[in-house]
Amino acid sequence: MLHSLTAIDNYRNLGYLSTDNPYLWLHYLVSAEERIVNLERVTTLQELSNANPVLDYVERTLRILDQLRVSYWQKELIEEVLIWSETAKGGTMRERIRWQEQGINLFVHNEGSAELYMHASADPQQERTQLVTTLIRTHGLIGQCLRGEVPFAENVPLTDQVSHGVLSPEEMKTTLLILNRCIIEAVSSELWQQVQDDVLALIQPIVYQEQPLDWTTEDRILRLRAASIHKGENTVESLHQLNAQINLEQSFALLDHQTFWYVEAALQDFSFEEFAKIFTLISHIVPKDVRHISFERLMNTMYYDYKGIKKVNVYKKRMIEKVLAECSWDQLSTGTWGQDSPHLSYECVQEPHIADTVFFNFVFSPAAEKLIEFCIEAEKSPLYEKAVLLLFDLFGLRRDAYDRFHNEESYLEMMNQTVDYKRILLRYIVGETIIDIGPGGGVMLDLIEEEWSDKRAIGIDISENVIEALQRKKQLEGRSWEVMKGDALALREIVEPGSVDSVLFSSILHELYSYVPFNGHKFNLETVAAALSSAYDVLSTGGRIIIRDGIMTEPTGQKRRIQFLQDDGLSALERYAQDFVGRSIEYEVTGEQEVMMLVNDAMEFLYTYTWGEEAYVHEVQEQFGYMTPSQYRTFIEQTLGAQAHIVHLESFLQAGYTEALQPKVNITDEWGESVPLPDSTCIIVIEKT
Repeated sequence: MLHSLTAIDNYRNLGYLSTDNPYLWLHYLVSAEERIVNLERVTTLQELSNANPVLDYVERTLRILDQLRVSYWQKELIEEVLIWSETAKGGTMRERIRWQEQGINLFVHNEGSAELYMHASADPQQERTQLVTTLIRTHGLIGQCLRGEVPFAENVPLTDQVSHGVLSPEEMKTTLLILNRCIIEAVSSELWQQVQDDVLALIQPIVYQEQPLDWTTEDRILRLRAASIHKGENTVESLHQLNAQINLEQSFALLDHQTFWYVEAALQDFSFEEFAKIFTLISHIVPKDVRHISFERLMNTMYYDYKGIKKVNVYKKRMIEKVLAECSWDQLSTGTWGQDSPHLSYECVQEPHIADTVFFNFVFSPAAEKLIEFCIEAEKSPLYEKAVLLLFDLFGLRRDAYDRFHNEESYLEMMNQTVDYKRILLRYIVGETIIDIGPGGGVMLDLIEEEWSDKRAIGIDISENVIEALQRKKQLEGRSWEVMKGDALALREIVEPGSVDSVLFSSILHELYSYVPFNGHKFNLETVAAALSSAYDVLSTGGRIIIRDGIMTEPTGQKRRIQFLQDDGLSALERYAQDFVGRSIEYEVTGEQEVMMLVNDAMEFLYTYTWGEEAYVHEVQEQFGYMTPSQYRTFIEQTLGAQAHIVHLESFLQAGYTEALQPKVNITDEWGESVPLPDSTCIIVIEKT
């Protein structure tokens, strides 16, 4: 076993570092008081507080080396490189302050670790010491070069070692191959299998002083977006579209000789346009003599644990998105941006003693930071929506332009699970061009494409995040449907009037009714009227508006007696009546676990009661049923006029509600007679005659 592994095992068995420990490198790794780690592959931030991820990683690299059949001298050489290559991430706070005062760059950890090794060496000028120092200084750069973060020229010191005869080309080649295997396989064995051929292709020109691969600026951009591409981003198409507005490659070319740190971890969740805007700004504000651009601080501020899992801080992300959207390319190309917001700015900081490195970050005002903290704390309570609204007011955002924050992915997935309900709408579609308003996870678009491959299906949503998710899905699955960003209340701004044959509102009108204010008021039927008028405006003659949504039952004066079968039932109703913002919910307690209430108030509560706690904070903000069938008919006739003909109107009870409520409640009429649940959902088809 390697001596270093024996030392690590002894430390782990004792639970502390013995006073006679002769290994300075182990002291540095063990005494780390900060957790400096790339968050890309971290699943929960909590694990960082209970572990030493740097020591764990170094141990994994050594165990891989220990199992390889390598000549003794190479194994000893590579062992020394591995045990020192992460030391700049260690040390006590006091030691780290002292190192920085000495000019050691701890933020570019390979260079900082090389300096620490030199300081600890008995003879820094010895040939072997110089070789180990060079291998530490270039530690990981081949992998970073493959990721687009580091220019190939950063590896020249390795070529110099060969030129000076310290190692032969073959010796350097095998050393680098083994070293990089340990480095990369310790991250992921699958990753090593994917990149080992590329690693060898990069080692070749290093050791034989050949012309390196001719990677273009576009190649580097694509490598920097590898994680986003893996998630479905069509980066090539986005790049070419943006190049029509601004010469992006020219901006990136200004950074050809600079290295990037933590860029993918910090920016992979931003759209390509936002990524490009950030780099356009950086390319014009970073001094040319700077070698390193670090996104570590941005990475660290962009994540937190949500239900035990590391998630992007979507509150900060949305605020950054808004400000970037308001920045013109001209502003960014001159090194300025629309800093009209008093609550968000950027910083590009050079710390004392390390002039060759800048740190890029977005900075929120104290008020914005506190509100974001409030949102995080309120995520599981009815205060959540209030917190979000305060944040939106601070940044001037429209509520329905942004989806449900952290349960957005599960919400879109849930929308896709309603495929059987949405399939019914296919029978009412007419014509060649179909618009799906609020397409959610894209299930309706998929159904249309699978049923009629020759029709043009377009999903329209006001949420940039939904549009991005659908574009990734389209790319990954090879779909032909389209998505557009647009307002359901102003469709003529994005599609030509008279050019659409069918407009679908599948479970979306009640959300517009609940969330989108009209004349300053939410829960306003004028919003529904505006949406229907907007759709009718773009319809061709003979075209259809197809609605699937919540419904109230009639007569509305009916009452229901509800007996709760679970202990939390009555308290759940009390809480709901207090928190529901759609309308006043009235009930009369008639027994220990029994109430009497109007049928539509009862059903509005029971729909939410079936969804459970996860959905509660959102469901109390939405009113699912807001008109009866006859009210809907009158409303449509008054809104759209005589030329709008209702060709189909039906209501039904959506499957699953009866089964979901059966163990929770007994429902009777006011005289105690058992009654079925009323209809929950309607389908209405309106034709433009």
